[in-house]
Amino acid sequence: MMTAQEVAHRVVTQGAAPLAAAGWARGGTGGRRAREAGGATEVLFDLASVTKPMTAIAIAWAGIDRGTPLGALVEEARGTPSEAVPLELLLAHRAGLDAHRTLYAPLLEGRPVDVSAALKEAASARRPDSAGGPPPGGFAPLYSDLGYLLAGVALARAVGARDAGEAISRLVLEPLGLADTAGTVRELEARGVRLPFAPTETVEWRGGPVVGAVHDENAWAVSGKGGSGHAGIFGTVDAVLTFGLSVLDRIHEAELQWLIHERPGGSLRAGFDGKSPEGSSAGTLMGPRSFGHLGFTGTSLWVDPDARIVVSLLSNRVSPTRAHLAIRAARPEAHDALFARGLSWPSLASHGVER
Repeated sequence: MMTAQEVAHRVVTQGAAPLAAAGWARGGTGGRRAREAGGATEVLFDLASVTKPMTAIAIAWAGIDRGTPLGALVEEARGTPSEAVPLELLLAHRAGLDAHRTLYAPLLEGRPVDVSAALKEAASARRPDSAGGPPPGGFAPLYSDLGYLLAGVALARAVGARDAGEAISRLVLEPLGLADTAGTVRELEARGVRLPFAPTETVEWRGGPVVGAVHDENAWAVSGKGGSGHAGIFGTVDAVLTFGLSVLDRIHEAELQWLIHERPGGSLRAGFDGKSPEGSSAGTLMGPRSFGHLGFTGTSLWVDPDARIVVSLLSNRVSPTRAHLAIRAARPEAHDALFARGLSWPSLASHGVER
């Protein structure tokens, strides 16, 4: 049975990523917990779309009504097809939006991005098959970064934050004691955090290797050193495990149930993805009610509510290029190994794993 250290080492030696950190955590009764992490545990990884669950949780913990129409909070959405779309459908990828738009395009020409115009473009990016008002339950699901970018702006404006990254830090990371191990580049720099950032892609028009800046171009264009609803949070593997445990601890609360319950039309939930019946990146061992999220940079978080186990694999697989796809085969193997290791608790307690 591989340790977390061995799992991270295997991901690197297999050539799936230059750097990796891996870990598992298990929630227990009476406050008892166990966890183990290995690899590049003191490195801040660009979590990419693992930011999305944090955005959804921040909206829930802020007490924002999930039925609030986007236009009520985001002025730029008014007069667009997305004006009346409730936040819940944005979080569930059922708002009828396109998956992506190159909102950062002006940067390629040396021009600044007009953020208000970019938000209006995102809110107007309705798919041809999704005309009119959304039906009950929303349109057919399509994974959309645009929906989360807009939801992040709505979150920030609802709570008076500069952007979604600041709202996530205030509502989620700080209460969990993670402000020194997770956050946006801006928040981490302000706190004087000196942990190294994992480099991501080498991008000529951004000056070479991207280090200490969000990899996602739209998030970078709209939020800079801050964070958007779909990307912008950096963190260590231990921080991601702690976040996963916090969700596990509160999974039965009404304020989270609407985020994790299964929805028709696919595996996408609201803030999380479910485990696909076949070929899931979560691996073969986690139960069918498991939920989690992947990040484009090579990151992941999965939670099995029945086994009460959380696993995370963080990597910078996009370094030096996003064409590097070996992580696809490495992920399920790593998740299975981490889950098996966590499942063997409490026998690991005698070896110093429990804490």
